[in-house]
Amino acid sequence: MTQILPPDSLKGKTALVTGSSRGIGADTVRYLAEAGANVVINYRNKAPRAERLATQLRELGVQVLTVAADLTDQASVDGMFAQIASEFGSLDLLVLNASGGMESGMAEDYALQLNRDAQVRVLEAALPLMSAGARVVFVTSHQAHFIRTTETMPEYEAVALSKRAGEDALRERIPALTEKGVEFVVVSGDMIEGTITATLLNRMNPDAIASRRDAAGKLYNVAEFAAEVTQAAIDPIPADNIRLVGDTGSFVAE
Repeated sequence: MTQILPPDSLKGKTALVTGSSRGIGADTVRYLAEAGANVVINYRNKAPRAERLATQLRELGVQVLTVAADLTDQASVDGMFAQIASEFGSLDLLVLNASGGMESGMAEDYALQLNRDAQVRVLEAALPLMSAGARVVFVTSHQAHFIRTTETMPEYEAVALSKRAGEDALRERIPALTEKGVEFVVVSGDMIEGTITATLLNRMNPDAIASRRDAAGKLYNVAEFAAEVTQAAIDPIPADNIRLVGDTGSFVAE
């Protein structure tokens, strides 16, 4: 992997990336650590994978905290932030990367619980540790961001609607965040090759990835999209608070 941010550009900062034991979250947390940030790896139930990543990142000379937390459970989230407060005392960057809703065996409203309610829950729990100059990055997809104006695959519609509901709920908090001096940006990407979501969609609809790649001309892979998420942590905030990654020609703006 190529280093994305200048060495030591985040030295002394602390970043939490939710859902960061694998995929986009893991690459994002690695890029942040390579830039000198102390990082928190959050995961739900894959401790060995999170610890392997933590061991690698500690070799960079940064502090790394791994925290198991179910983001749909308030007590679990409160416990995570108690550990962060004890270890670091403050939080400079919150990357809301964790999402889901296509897993089997979950409650009917699980997508909404995780992609909307949990995002707000994590933000509210993080804010006491964040001060002026801190930043919140919410990771979503074009299929979710544009769901009100552009149809998506039926297999993904419930997830897309729940992620857009999460984006809307977070956007409602922008005035309060601004008053506190905390910045907010949404990073929206097209279908990302190599993610669990893309794999599941392609399993249900074998033409999903190829069709989308043909329409867009290019699909980002996990490392490439994580680089965009990482860059959003330091780049100026766009006027509309959103960073669109990849082709949007197939989507209708609101």
